[in-house]
Amino acid sequence: MIIKRDYYINELKSREQNGLIKIITGLRRSGKTYLLFNLFYTYLLDKGINKSHIIDIALDDRTYKELRNPDNMLNYIKNKIKDDKLYYILIDEVQLMDEFEDVLNSLLHIKNVDVYVTGSNSKFLSTDVITEFRGRGDEIHVYPLTFKEYFSAYNGTIYEAWDDYFNYGGMPFILSCDTKKKKEDYLKSLFEKVYLSDILERHKRIKNIDELNELLDVLSSSVGSLSNPTKLSNTFKSAKNKVLSDKTISKYIDYFQDSFLISKAQRYDIKGRNYINSPFKYYFEDVGLRNARLNFRQTEENHIMENIIYNELKARGFNVDVGVVETIEKNKNGSSVRKNYEVDFIATQGDNKFYIQSALNIDNDNKKTQEKRSLININDSFKKIIVVKDDIKPRKDDNGITIVGIYNFLLDETTINY
Repeated sequence: MIIKRDYYINELKSREQNGLIKIITGLRRSGKTYLLFNLFYTYLLDKGINKSHIIDIALDDRTYKELRNPDNMLNYIKNKIKDDKLYYILIDEVQLMDEFEDVLNSLLHIKNVDVYVTGSNSKFLSTDVITEFRGRGDEIHVYPLTFKEYFSAYNGTIYEAWDDYFNYGGMPFILSCDTKKKKEDYLKSLFEKVYLSDILERHKRIKNIDELNELLDVLSSSVGSLSNPTKLSNTFKSAKNKVLSDKTISKYIDYFQDSFLISKAQRYDIKGRNYINSPFKYYFEDVGLRNARLNFRQTEENHIMENIIYNELKARGFNVDVGVVETIEKNKNGSSVRKNYEVDFIATQGDNKFYIQSALNIDNDNKKTQEKRSLININDSFKKIIVVKDDIKPRKDDNGITIVGIYNFLLDETTINY
């Protein structure tokens, strides 16, 4: 099964020979190795690069065990370089090599090499990349499969694909599982044996694993809801009769973010043009993992659809915030009152900006008014979009707001510009 990941191939191609180490990060099992060793490797061959000029090393393969020694690795690579032509160096699971930071920095001193590496989350996080390779590393974050990528390899109708994706997410291996039980078992095992193990391995000082697990449950249940560490701490007191400080909760959330399990979306005051420090929204990088965490019990379509749209925008390279629009309105007594309306997402990329609402449906006047109210009160010329569950092509209403069905939005990137 070949799953095209053209966005990431183009990202790698655009960074060729830029003098930096290309560092591929992302959730474990999200397809980083496949991207580098299959898709990118094939691209290099297709453009005429000789195999002898592609040095590919999978450090999790026992064949390369000796290369986990940094001096052995450098000697191996230098001995492979036979001429002045360009060599591509592809290293998988680079964190398995001792002193890998020094090795990668040493490779930057070889003029005719272009270096690409992947690393696992437990020891090779985005924060580590920033710290160790400031100004010398170029990070490419790989997300689980988008719905378009998933559907391209799915054997079934678009509606069946959506139902599967909605429940089991975009981890590539899911496409190889032929029963619901196999999919559920895989995701549950992945969560417990890989992601949680990574976090506990990296942060050995975690004293109460039960609290960490319970916080994950709370975040899973409240995906897409406004929250912050203080609010979550109060939830523990009221609902679980436990004391978990907001400082500890904040620390645990940082762990989840560093392992790429969840992302945090900040609130942005659209009219005031400034960020609001709290509360935030938290989304799972893969909805299947979120559902697995809750044993596939709480699958509210509106929240999961919102999470999928958020992930889609992030995977397309957008910066994504949650919008707030403040208005002054008259109440029943004729007095002026301030009201805040939420815009699900503000997606920005360069000079482009989009305001996006996620709605299962707008099949009655009250629902239409509710979903459009915040968008109508934004006084700028950027595009405003409502994504609905209905299978409809994009169309504009009298207010210039684009209404588009979820399938069209996810399968055709151009609909955002309609």
